[in-house]
Amino acid sequence: MEDEPVRILLVASAFNSLTQRVHAELRECDHEIGVELALGEDLLRARVARFRPDLILAPMLTTAIPEDVWTTYPVFIVHPGPMGDRGPSSLDWAITEGATRWGVTVLQAVAEMDAGPIWASVNFDVAQCGKSELYRNEVSDAAVAAVLTAVRRFESGDYVPEPLDYGRHDVTGQLRPFLTQQVRRIDWARADTATVLRTLRAADSQPGVLDALFGREYFIHGGHYEDRLRGEPGAVIATRDGAICRATVDGAVWLPQLRPRRVPGGPVTFKMPAADALGSDLPAGVPEVGVSSAEAAVRDTWSELRYREEAGVGYLEFAFAGGAMDTRQCRRLLAAYRDACARPVEVLVLGPQRDFFSNGIHLNVIEAAADPAEESWRNINAMNDLVEAILTTTDTLVIAALAGNAAAGGVMLALAADHVWCRESAVLNPHYRLMGLHGSEYWTYTLPQRVGAEVAERLTTRTLPVGARAAASIGLVDKVFGGSTTQFRDQVRREAENLAAAPELENLLLAKKQRRAADEAVRPLAEYRSEELAHMHRNFFAPDEPYRRLRYEFVAGVKPLATPAYLLG
Repeated sequence: MEDEPVRILLVASAFNSLTQRVHAELRECDHEIGVELALGEDLLRARVARFRPDLILAPMLTTAIPEDVWTTYPVFIVHPGPMGDRGPSSLDWAITEGATRWGVTVLQAVAEMDAGPIWASVNFDVAQCGKSELYRNEVSDAAVAAVLTAVRRFESGDYVPEPLDYGRHDVTGQLRPFLTQQVRRIDWARADTATVLRTLRAADSQPGVLDALFGREYFIHGGHYEDRLRGEPGAVIATRDGAICRATVDGAVWLPQLRPRRVPGGPVTFKMPAADALGSDLPAGVPEVGVSSAEAAVRDTWSELRYREEAGVGYLEFAFAGGAMDTRQCRRLLAAYRDACARPVEVLVLGPQRDFFSNGIHLNVIEAAADPAEESWRNINAMNDLVEAILTTTDTLVIAALAGNAAAGGVMLALAADHVWCRESAVLNPHYRLMGLHGSEYWTYTLPQRVGAEVAERLTTRTLPVGARAAASIGLVDKVFGGSTTQFRDQVRREAENLAAAPELENLLLAKKQRRAADEAVRPLAEYRSEELAHMHRNFFAPDEPYRRLRYEFVAGVKPLATPAYLLG
């Protein structure tokens, strides 16, 4: 079997970021890849019978594989814990208990959960961040390394996996129970800031930490340190750009998102900017305590925007929860971008230090709006204003630095820059159709210009993720850097400083200005925008369009009845 493609069926509870990355990496290795969502045992059995895989791989699975499947086919489970770790709350426990080293293990499915023979295991240093950010970075990197090792060993045909043996010195994990809300509960009158942050970060994406605010119950999603503000423990002492600041016994933390606890039989709830979720329950006397992007860059406080300069290069960093950007966030980023362009720098780097670059418009905020269609319209126009500002900047060389994933309008936001640099772990989804949208953000101008009309059509209609190296091979991105997020930032800094110091920089800027003028003469940007928005207006407002239903299903987490056709290949 060695050196021949392996027929691999990916089975996952959702086509999430890790599953997408594994999908992209295995395709780049020329393996034959199928995907089946874990939506029922009979559906899985039928797909396995049709696909007839050499190997079944589960990158993210919350249910068990049926015994008749794993006894007939080799099934590899990707578990986000070091060797010996078992249980459904692996990363939650790691962060809660302050682990500094963790791992990812690929093991073979057996009757006992997470107890099968080990095919590969990769350890990593635990970054001080939330679970979801850790999952999309260090965990993802380790998981891909472990998966590729396991698949190579499987290909060889002669590798014998190691049985789980707690007597070995390198088997450091243990069986842990599900981490309940009772254990996660925060005692604001006693818990110090470090404890509060660990608790919040261990639940930032799911399930959140159940808590009470102003007589109502909410799940808190995420938490960030505050270096100056203080108050009565448990009190909400400030707001900032939709987040709230809550005092602890020795400091304070910022809470960016809340999700109201669902009332039995009531409507579904979803994550929202904390101040929006509280609404009129938030006391009028709580002050809005702003911070400039330049001040935020030198403080240990929460801010979605940071700006700094170094060696003739400006760095405008933005970090939006889940990568989504609502109307207000787009406008704040646009204002910060204009301020950065007014600075005496000729090279400007855009993008967060870690995690998502952008995923486009904010579907949760739109769904919660009094008029979702109108809010969709405001949001897409705010995104377009931002992209237009970047496209029409002719006196600064703009670099989009993608340390993490991007999708839909977030990809097109990056393409507005002169250079697009990616960390090799980034996964791009340059399409809108899964949300029933034509798309905007000037993609009909920038995407064909980069990859050609034929490839642009394929990318936007096939709707499959594209790995960073594959993106570079078709011209979607310009450079791909390997290594950790820290190494990526260092490489971006060196390359940007080289550009800023290059003798030919002025010629590059002159050529950029001339290209923009020539393109404008052929077809004005306003025409691209007008044509795209005509499609988007229908998507948003026409009653027969699928966007409204697809948006609701996305924010409500509605599972499909069967694996979507675009994943079947």
